[in-house]
Amino acid sequence: MATAQVEEKYNFEVVRWFTVAAIIYLVVGTLVGVYIASELAWPVLNFDLAELTFGRLRPLHTNAVIFAFGGCALMATAFYSVQRTCGVPLWSNGLAWFTFWGWNLIIVSAVITLPLGITQGKEYAELEWPIDLAIAVVWLAYCINFFMTLMKRKTSHIYVSNWFFLGMMVMITYLHVVNSLAIPVGLFKSYSVFSGVQDAMIQWWWGHNAVGFYLTAGFLGIMYYFIPKQANRPVFSYRLSVIHFWALMFGYVWLGAHHLQYTALPDWTGSLGAAVSLAMIIPSWGGAINGMMTLSGAWDKLRTDYVLRFLIMSLAFYAMSVFEGPVMSVKTVNALSHYTDWTIGHVHSGALGWVAMVAAGALYHMVERLWNTRMYSASLVNMHFWMATIGTVIYITAMWVSGIMQGLMWRDYDAFGTLTYTFAESVAAMHPYYAMRAIGGLIYWAGGAVMLYNVVMTIRTASSRPAVTAAAANA
Repeated sequence: MATAQVEEKYNFEVVRWFTVAAIIYLVVGTLVGVYIASELAWPVLNFDLAELTFGRLRPLHTNAVIFAFGGCALMATAFYSVQRTCGVPLWSNGLAWFTFWGWNLIIVSAVITLPLGITQGKEYAELEWPIDLAIAVVWLAYCINFFMTLMKRKTSHIYVSNWFFLGMMVMITYLHVVNSLAIPVGLFKSYSVFSGVQDAMIQWWWGHNAVGFYLTAGFLGIMYYFIPKQANRPVFSYRLSVIHFWALMFGYVWLGAHHLQYTALPDWTGSLGAAVSLAMIIPSWGGAINGMMTLSGAWDKLRTDYVLRFLIMSLAFYAMSVFEGPVMSVKTVNALSHYTDWTIGHVHSGALGWVAMVAAGALYHMVERLWNTRMYSASLVNMHFWMATIGTVIYITAMWVSGIMQGLMWRDYDAFGTLTYTFAESVAAMHPYYAMRAIGGLIYWAGGAVMLYNVVMTIRTASSRPAVTAAAANA
């Protein structure tokens, strides 16, 4: 009876579909990542087929994990939590389904076009102009539905997780539109309206803010809702969460220039990006501490609550990433780190450790409540946690060592002022670390496969394992 009442009150069917889709895309996206990582270690794996080369599959991997997995996770959690926190169903169930099918058609179009080499060649914005237009339409449908649901809420205030989702939606809308401004010269070919260093600056204004607002603000919205819910405790400091929000909104937009140190970009612009990057450590760590301290007095829950382990461990990686990134933006460090695998390690400590782990915790939480059941196997959740953690550590350690070695080899000169090592020699020296990265990625992918199996079995056997209490299931 309680489940039926909840179903009548909220629109959860579309959330279920987004949830399952996110988990499928996690497995598929990371599988492509493992394959291209293996290609770098063993180039024979491209089989001399253009469609299988690293250059073609790498954007497919990034689009699959960021927009397919990340997008579906954000849409599932936003549509779920906004209904819970506002006490009302989605403003438009039809618009929610349009968002689901539209987003998945965009993903299918990426799967077709990117391996064929149809691309704008812009980081995290590779898709050609017709698909860019579709992204804008579907994204606006997602945003409008969220905004209108907030407008008809029954609560007097807007909970902080919804502020983070709102910030993400507004910022990504205009970031995507501006960076994607292009002149079409054919159905699958266009040229950016920007050129030269202006194009680079706009691209990294988008590129870093895709990380800052899509992969950080959006997933902080997940963190601020699901950690208190899973721990069954109020957020440690609501005031600190509000400070975290506004500092992130006003600070992150300045950071893109730190990707362009030692380029044609004016020197002062890179210095400004680095300075603001360093300042952003303070609010970012404040947010991470806020999430962790929510467990004050309840740390014992981590012994048995494996879902909570995902959520808390993700904050450790978040804190590490938001310290490492600003340090790498400083010019003296950047001179060593830029264009090396250290950057790859940094990106994946955030992507695998922060984004994917906080999303996994939220998805596990939702599965139990959306199907009014308990996970098919708590042991498999624990197994997934350790595989994700170990896989991430192996991956990023390999890239840190590889990247620092690369930087040192590239800048090493002999007594005559000539380079000590050729570029080919530096590539050969990376081989063991590339193999190590592929192993770490494989472990991480296998953890995702365990999650998919566990979720499928949970859904298939949901009626035989009801939640402990109806109240717990619907909390």
